[in-house]
Amino acid sequence: MKLIRLNNIFENNFQKAWELYEDAFPIEERRTLHGQASTLKHPNYHFDIVMDKDQFIGFILWWDFETLMYIDHFATSVQLRNKGYGKQILKKFINNNDKPVLLEVELPTSNNNQRRIIFYENIGFKINQHYYEVPNAKRNQPPLQLLLMSYPNKITSAEVELFIAKCHPIIFKN
Repeated sequence: MKLIRLNNIFENNFQKAWELYEDAFPIEERRTLHGQASTLKHPNYHFDIVMDKDQFIGFILWWDFETLMYIDHFATSVQLRNKGYGKQILKKFINNNDKPVLLEVELPTSNNNQRRIIFYENIGFKINQHYYEVPNAKRNQPPLQLLLMSYPNKITSAEVELFIAKCHPIIFKN
C-alpha cells in the first residue's frame, strides 16, 4: 500500500476519491468541490489517496502543522471496509510521523458513531471530553458539535483552545 498525494482535482483517481468523500461524509462536514480545489493549494494540506497496486483503497486528508497533525477526513472504499485496511493506513500514518495527531468524531449518538470511536480507540487514539465545535460547511447553519480524539495522549482544554485559535482559521477557510 502506498500514499499518493494529489495536488489538484484533475489528477488520476481524484474523481474516485471525491465520490467516496461525498458518500462517506454528511454535507455539513465536507467542502464543496470548489473549496476542495482551493484547499489543495495550501502547502500544509495533504490529499493522499491510498493505492494497493492499481486498486484504490481510500484516502486520508490531513494537515501538517508545526506542532501536530490533523486528520481532516479519512475513509476506505465501501467494498473494502472491515478488512483491516483502515487500521493499516492509520498505523502507518502514525508510525511515519513524530507529531501528535488530532481528528474529529461525531458525538456517540448512534451505533455507527460509537463503532467509529471504538475503531480509533483500538488504534490508540484517546477521546477528549472538552466542548468542541466546528463551522458547518453549509453556509448560515449552526456549528457542529464534535469530539476531538488525539494520539498518543489526551489533550488539555488549553491545547484545544490553541488548536482552535491557530489551526481553525486555516482548516475552515473554504
